Amino acid sequence: MLQDIKRIGKQRMPLMRAAVLSAALCAAWYSGRGYAEEGQKADTSGDTSSALTAGETSVSALPANLERVAAPLVAPPVNRKKPALVRAELEAKPVTGLLAEGIGYNYWTYNGTVPGPMIRVRQGDTVELTLKNSLESPVSHSIDSHGVLGPGGGGKVTQTPPGAKSVFQFKAMRPGVFIYHCATPMIPYHLAHGMYGLMLVEPPGGWQKVDREFYVMQGDIYLKGDPAQSGLHEAAVGKMVAETPDFVVFNGSAGSLAKNRVLKAKTGEKVRIFFGNAGPNLVSSFHVIGEIFDKVHPEGATETLSNVQSTLVPAGGATMVEFKTEVPGTYILVDHSLGRLQKGAVGFLDVEGAPNPQVFQSISAGSLASDGH
Repeated sequence: MLQDIKRIGKQRMPLMRAAVLSAALCAAWYSGRGYAEEGQKADTSGDTSSALTAGETSVSALPANLERVAAPLVAPPVNRKKPALVRAELEAKPVTGLLAEGIGYNYWTYNGTVPGPMIRVRQGDTVELTLKNSLESPVSHSIDSHGVLGPGGGGKVTQTPPGAKSVFQFKAMRPGVFIYHCATPMIPYHLAHGMYGLMLVEPPGGWQKVDREFYVMQGDIYLKGDPAQSGLHEAAVGKMVAETPDFVVFNGSAGSLAKNRVLKAKTGEKVRIFFGNAGPNLVSSFHVIGEIFDKVHPEGATETLSNVQSTLVPAGGATMVEFKTEVPGTYILVDHSLGRLQKGAVGFLDVEGAPNPQVFQSISAGSLASDGH
């Protein structure tokens, strides 16, 4: 027995050391450049690099009537001819939600949703961003936007302890689709809790008008203990460092875009999906089964590609895809690394309308027992 315990301990030590080293390096990187001493002090009391690497299984009873964490709506187009001062306010706060059937998770969120609210501005706008951190938050939080030109994308000046507030201002210099996320050590730990969103910076003339816009983000989640065990789970640093997620999900939970939460469109409509990949680790091969993307802005770029089947979206990256719905039916959003389908990376787009046999029709079906996916 003693030999077994020693062997297990030796196996665990590299992961523990890696997690502690990662957080220590991040902390040094921030503090060495004057990054929010208050935030660093606050994190020492509930430090995610030490308190969360102990490895003990942490599964408690599932709260009654637990629901999935809410997802935000798409922000409307800017429709403005001149730059303006835009104020955006985010609040970091914890939310307990349903990750999958029978599986609960303690999320950390912006404004109570996963992903966080979509921030939508125009190129040339001056943006004043306020970050509040709820007194209910167990640790400090911050915001780093990949659309910000400045140290840490804002992460340097927004390390915010519970109960505090940070405000910074920036000019939206480049158009595109940009990730924002928490940049407080241990950074991937915050990301895996749901602290991410998208910031859109429209070009001066805006983007071409479409009939429907949707907001979808992918994230990978790592649980302590048996991920199939019913109950309320905590995040596992060891699995995170090893990059072995238990769940890969769209908009915070398995089934977030299913049943009464499916995306909806009609035939003949132009659809635009803003798709981001928060990671913290996995690259996404975004694909809509049964559609071909008419336009793709790879990694949120200004330039577009045409007639694309699947598009790679790196961790910390985003894209914008467009297509016209030709045939009614159910279309499936996936990460085409299809093993992740079993981990929750699936969503549904229901398209209503009259049949279009000139584009698609069944001549003879061998079986209707399965839709093929």
